[in-house]
Amino acid sequence: MHILPEGQFLKHQQYGLGIVMESDNDRTMIDFETAGKKLFVTSIMSAELIGEAPAGPSRLKRRRKSTAKKAAAGRR
Repeated sequence: MHILPEGQFLKHQQYGLGIVMESDNDRTMIDFETAGKKLFVTSIMSAELIGEAPAGPSRLKRRRKSTAKKAAAGRR
């Protein structure tokens, strides 16, 4: 395999469906639906690519903790 774009969906024989989080010449990090994050050696990794590569860098948005929860915790 070669360097994969962030956001590329793929299917791995053992771990199932996942999305590429990072990829370079040495290592590729994939976040799988059921197995979580796994790190692979890029040159020997084997997986089936699903769909087209994303047009641009894709970053997952993380939820922020509610400010109401923070305020309530501070009053205790």
